[in-house]
Amino acid sequence: MGIFNEVKQLPEFEKDLEKLSRKRFRTLPEDLENFVNTALNSFHKLQIDYGGIVPISDLGIEYPQIYKVTKFACRALKGKGVKSGIRLTYAYFKDKDVIEFIEMYFKGDKENEDRERIKQQYKNK
Repeated sequence: MGIFNEVKQLPEFEKDLEKLSRKRFRTLPEDLENFVNTALNSFHKLQIDYGGIVPISDLGIEYPQIYKVTKFACRALKGKGVKSGIRLTYAYFKDKDVIEFIEMYFKGDKENEDRERIKQQYKNK
């Protein structure tokens, strides 16, 4: 078993990942795996906050907790480190120990997360 009971990707997230990794950021699938094993593990399991994962609290969603990742290392963007401009949103179901990726985008393409996508997915949970 992995670090978490389950790590899932919503279909829209899979499309985001495919679109971004196809041409511009070919290392994203591997970078995402590294992120789960290092940053998410540190944040959720070891309670180490490196300042790159922030809760989104003004969505009107009580459960699960929704997070935005502002520091994500993408090796395809050499020299940028965690300031790559790649953003992720995900839900963490603490009681089930499940991570569910919602959205991935490049900050240069759009400024903020798709709040409607998040609300549609979790408003009745």
